[in-house]
Amino acid sequence: MTRPLFVNIGERTNVTGSAKFKKLVVAGDYNGALVVARQQVEAGAQVIDVNMDEGLLDSKQAMITFLNLVAAEPDIARVPVMVDSSKWEVIEAGLKCVQGKCIVNSISMKEGEAKFLEQARLCQRYGAAVVVMAFDEQGQADTARRKIEICQRAYTLLTEQIGFPPEDIIFDPNIFAVATGIEEHNNYAVDFIEATRAIKQMLPHARISGGVSNVSFSFRGNEPVRRAIHSVFLYHAINAGMDMGIVNAGDLPVYDDIDPVLREAVEDVILNRRPKAGGDQTERLVDLAPRYKNDKGAERVVDHAWRELPVAARLSHALVHGITEFIDQDTEEARLLAERPLHVIEGPLMDGMNVVGDLFGSGKMFLPQVVKSARVMKQAVAWLMPFMEAEKEGKPREAAGKILMATVKGDVHDIGKNIVGVVLACNNYEVIDLGVMVPADRILDEAIANKVDIVGLSGLITPSLDEMVFVAGEMQRRGFNIPLLIGGATTSKTHTAVKIEPAYQAGSTTYVLDASRAVGVVSGLLSKDERDRLQAETRADYIKVRAQFARGQEDKTRTPIAEARANPIAIDWSAYTPPKPSFLGVRAFDAYDLGDLAQHIDWTPFFASWELAGAFPAILDDEIVGAAARDLYADAKVMLDRMISEKWVTARGVVGFWPANADGDDIVLYTDEDRTTELARLHTLRQQMAKGSGRANAALADFVAPLGKGADYMGAFAVTAGHGETEIAERFRQAGDDYSAILSAALADRLAEAFAEALHRRVRTELWGYAANEAFDLGMMIAEKYQGIRPAPGYPAQPDHTEKATLFRLLNAEENTGMELTESYAMSPPASVSGVYFSHPESYYFGVGRIGRDQVADYARRKGWELREAERWLAPILSYDPAAVKAEAA
Repeated sequence: MTRPLFVNIGERTNVTGSAKFKKLVVAGDYNGALVVARQQVEAGAQVIDVNMDEGLLDSKQAMITFLNLVAAEPDIARVPVMVDSSKWEVIEAGLKCVQGKCIVNSISMKEGEAKFLEQARLCQRYGAAVVVMAFDEQGQADTARRKIEICQRAYTLLTEQIGFPPEDIIFDPNIFAVATGIEEHNNYAVDFIEATRAIKQMLPHARISGGVSNVSFSFRGNEPVRRAIHSVFLYHAINAGMDMGIVNAGDLPVYDDIDPVLREAVEDVILNRRPKAGGDQTERLVDLAPRYKNDKGAERVVDHAWRELPVAARLSHALVHGITEFIDQDTEEARLLAERPLHVIEGPLMDGMNVVGDLFGSGKMFLPQVVKSARVMKQAVAWLMPFMEAEKEGKPREAAGKILMATVKGDVHDIGKNIVGVVLACNNYEVIDLGVMVPADRILDEAIANKVDIVGLSGLITPSLDEMVFVAGEMQRRGFNIPLLIGGATTSKTHTAVKIEPAYQAGSTTYVLDASRAVGVVSGLLSKDERDRLQAETRADYIKVRAQFARGQEDKTRTPIAEARANPIAIDWSAYTPPKPSFLGVRAFDAYDLGDLAQHIDWTPFFASWELAGAFPAILDDEIVGAAARDLYADAKVMLDRMISEKWVTARGVVGFWPANADGDDIVLYTDEDRTTELARLHTLRQQMAKGSGRANAALADFVAPLGKGADYMGAFAVTAGHGETEIAERFRQAGDDYSAILSAALADRLAEAFAEALHRRVRTELWGYAANEAFDLGMMIAEKYQGIRPAPGYPAQPDHTEKATLFRLLNAEENTGMELTESYAMSPPASVSGVYFSHPESYYFGVGRIGRDQVADYARRKGWELREAERWLAPILSYDPAAVKAEAA
């Protein structure tokens, strides 16, 4: 069984760990503070540590304000929160705000057992995990013996006296600085590592965490050496059992890539390998450190020395490095040496792919590199296929397992699913990919016909969540008992546990966070030795998630919709004259200039789609993923140039403007300036979370002048760069080049988003013209530092996807752009974007968050729906369980 991956805790939402975050919070700029949180999650933080302990702040109110805002931001709230404070009242206030399971940082026995257990009971009541510091009445533990004794004592108190779940206990055995010049400090890292190993062995299910940056404090100011110290320390601590820690994971060098001289010197210090000459090992590192202070690494040199290696080693090298140049001749050489062509696949090729899998699993290779490896493997297999087919008695190669994958009905997005499929194929699994918009019956019929071992479902838009529940129910009804995997951008562990897993009790259901987890999950579920234990653990975990979710639903009361409407965004309409667009009606753009769109590309999400975390262009120089990012970017630029010059795809779009006024939470669009004939009505939703003084319960309708308050306007758009994308990707896929297939789809997606950006700029400066003097600055545009917003139906400010139907009708989008809506309101082609335009200078993006039954009933009335129809489309944001309400009423 593979060791669990290390969990990175982001520390930039901590006022003591980030000067920028502190400045924003002290100034009351919580929108800016949310940007910091979002950047942490995008950069790979799997937990965010929130601390408001600052003398200039009302820490309790700041914690409440920030966590309530986080709860309304799905792209941040998808990761757990660590509520961090030295003040218990601040921690408890945070616990009342967090949706889902959180972590309390921290409690300890420094004030005695009674206080410790009192705080632990409260954490247990809120369903929170706790960080327990190795700190008792005598002070912080420094030696391994003291660390172990205190943690063992705390574990016994928690588990035996109050029944605290051991898996919710996270010990922090204290990481202290080494190489300080003080002899007593030389063994601090070893003490932590030894204590970690002992605690993991002695205290079942408990976790280990720590603040990693503490260990390198002696070398502050020399970041390359500090990073090397962190990497070496984590290499040994994680192998000893450390589960998580506060560290900038995007700034860690790979252990094997550290200069050997520096690595040896650091390892001497971390492991205290020369105890009789402790001063010498510290002095050696101090002497070496200045050499590396400004070292950013030498450029890689192309080396063909590997061509002199035996053929098996050459094949492995080609697979690891994604080199196709010599693969046909090397594969043929290996075939001539083998008894049968099949033996080349089962021997050197699979040996090479096993190396790829090991490197990927250990974090030394990244998704773009793995997909390139798959391309090499496919080319080698393609060379061998005619020889294998010529064998009369040849038997097919045995795969490690057979997995069926599909994007569910109504959804057209499959980039993530394709990446997962490639990664699984690289690990000797046979993958049957049914593509997109696949109905439940076909998924299950194909699963039976192909005798698959696992079914995997994917989806991007929120209606896909309901379809996944339906597929799971059909698997139950039709007697399936094989594992079901769930993945995709809108899916989550909580939704899987609460909605999908209960519908399929005959088999196991597992949420897969991303491609890097897929192999470990699949191998465990197909392992005879591990399968039953893993399924039981997952089922038990999901029971806890459901219980925690139910408690959260009970605790999170919503503001009545009437009160929320009485607290809108306050805009002085009497002092504002809405700008008038240059035209009313719609205007279409056919074959928009791809070269112009390329100038508007935001590259950061492109790297994120390949699971390379970091902002562009800084990611190209990242210590860990920089090399992979540079290679991927170079390939992307070459392909993008071809896409433009050879017109692989066609970009089409449409924009429209209409007279508009707000009518409550609806926005009324009129046929003309007389404003007597209603053309359409857009429905918006209002925040119902409790708000502090001076904070509004926002709705998008607040950004349009109310009836009788002035002649306002509204815009809408629909754009695509996807005409041709599916055909291009399929052409590559048929040629065995999954890397180029995924790359082309990702670039089409970027061009569509760039189209939305470019058109919005034209709206601001020309077509609506309310910011005619705005200069072109891509960085400012990507950061949304401009007037006006363009929210989209199905996203946080208006989570109802069905509003797209009104937009498409207004824009005549199908005729003007060739775009279509699926039955679940996904847009086709996949590389498409649509939304509405608001021009008011005070307009901003926000998340509606969870809403109450009173607003849902009112929304159903406004839309002309039955209540159950509204509950279906708004299911992801309901603050109640419709089934439970119905059962109570019965």
